[in-house]
Amino acid sequence: MPPLAVTFAGRAVRILSRALAFGSLLALTVGTGAQGWLSYGADPQHTALSAVPAQTLHAIRWSAPVDLNPQLRNGSLLIHYGTPLITPGNTVIIPVKTGANGGFRVEARQARDGALKWALTSDYRLPPRYNWTPSYGCTLTTSNLFYAPGAGGTVYFRTNPDNGSQQSAFPTPRPHSRVPTLNFSGIRPPRPYLTGQLAFYGIAAYRADQQAFDDNVFINTPLTADKAGNLYFGFIATAQAPLNLKSGIARLAPDGTGTWVAASAAAQDDTMRKVVHNCAPALSPDGKTLYIAVNDTSGIGEAHGYLLALDSQTLATVSKVRLKDVKSGNDADPLDDGTASPTVGPDGDVYYGVLERPWFTNNLRGWLLHFDSTLAQTKTPGAFGWDDTASIVPASAVPSYTGTSSYLLLTKYNNYAGGGDGVNKVAILDPNDSMTDPISGATVMKEILTIAGPTPDEENIDQFPNAVREWCINTAAIDPFNKCALVNNEDGVLYRWDFATNSFTERIVLTSGRFEAYTPTLIGPDGTVYAINDAMLFAVGWSPIARHR
Repeated sequence: MPPLAVTFAGRAVRILSRALAFGSLLALTVGTGAQGWLSYGADPQHTALSAVPAQTLHAIRWSAPVDLNPQLRNGSLLIHYGTPLITPGNTVIIPVKTGANGGFRVEARQARDGALKWALTSDYRLPPRYNWTPSYGCTLTTSNLFYAPGAGGTVYFRTNPDNGSQQSAFPTPRPHSRVPTLNFSGIRPPRPYLTGQLAFYGIAAYRADQQAFDDNVFINTPLTADKAGNLYFGFIATAQAPLNLKSGIARLAPDGTGTWVAASAAAQDDTMRKVVHNCAPALSPDGKTLYIAVNDTSGIGEAHGYLLALDSQTLATVSKVRLKDVKSGNDADPLDDGTASPTVGPDGDVYYGVLERPWFTNNLRGWLLHFDSTLAQTKTPGAFGWDDTASIVPASAVPSYTGTSSYLLLTKYNNYAGGGDGVNKVAILDPNDSMTDPISGATVMKEILTIAGPTPDEENIDQFPNAVREWCINTAAIDPFNKCALVNNEDGVLYRWDFATNSFTERIVLTSGRFEAYTPTLIGPDGTVYAINDAMLFAVGWSPIARHR
């Protein structure tokens, strides 16, 4: 086992024992017990379920940029922003794009007022060959360790992210420096923190040939952590990558040891080239199975691929399913321009969004494919799946629902102007009931609630008089306590969609609006609501005055 190299308050140290590495870090970083928003979709199943009621949308408490140099294409912001994270201690960690074509840092801010606690610059490089800019996706573990992608397929970590000590960059320990033994006995939480760098192929190998790894190995998905602190992500390795690395799926254990499998080997298909850009790995409720999608494209153009179920400990293939178009039976398109990631329901069923093939045969809505936990049974799909990750809605949160499912799904339900009528909606669907889709004629999940956007689409309204601005969410935060969801629109407004009345009971203007790639909404442990609109993160809730009246 290679040693785990870390930096303690700027001094290089080495932890030689696996037990010491995990046990000591865990002791230093125990959270408060409250649930934060730890990853894309909140948790390893990507349910986007809040553990607390959302605050009212009374005021914008603070805002901060997620992009210091946003680049527009014909007026549209075709950049996927990594989801902010929120610790149980209520620190908001924001991935920030700093340059025109890359460059990233993370900023930790106080949830109360947005004050900067710390900021770290990453050497992360975007993967080669993409159309829409991929996301920079970090994660938190349940023991409150923060992880961020770095260059060369490495991962940086910082313990105790609620600590406010400032740094300017993730430090890399010098490979040949003398390293003292770390003594934890005199450390009093929460002030200390550790930072360091890990590599799934071995940090010693990285330091021995850093430039070669930096130039040829790239993380291309958000990070996902399981309950034990193991990390999972997709990576791209070029033909010149050291160690004969092949693009695929990696696993990093808390002690720094790594495992990987090539996408082609995992799919048992030599034509598969890599994990789909932005596809955050998902885990089964028991943590034993990892779900991730692979495709045969180099990053631009139409794709074909599989949804894989892997053993989460060994990355051995448990099962796979070829992704198919619901209506034509052709291969569906797991496109790199989206952020669709698997959602795993409480019953273990798996949902994954794809684009239809041929294109435009479903108005570019794609499909939300639906499988049992083994991927052996294909179940009723949803009528929209492109660039969308379904959120889990407890059936009890929808008072009008009279069916038998214990949970429902919230998905975007756009019907884009041009192929469709421009009446863009969000929907609550029953995964275990069906209807005939009036657009495609396919058998799809039954609509329980739908609601259209409220703002006319001025660019298309002459040709499509009912067209409205589209919904701007790839994963929507669910508040089961207030029976609602928080949904963001390209009109620049954040809405509370009330399931009891099927209406927008609250709204707050964030920006003047922008055509943009889809973004997440979140709910913090104090109920503050977060949304990204036009390259800015907004924290919304009670105003300080209103709260203390």
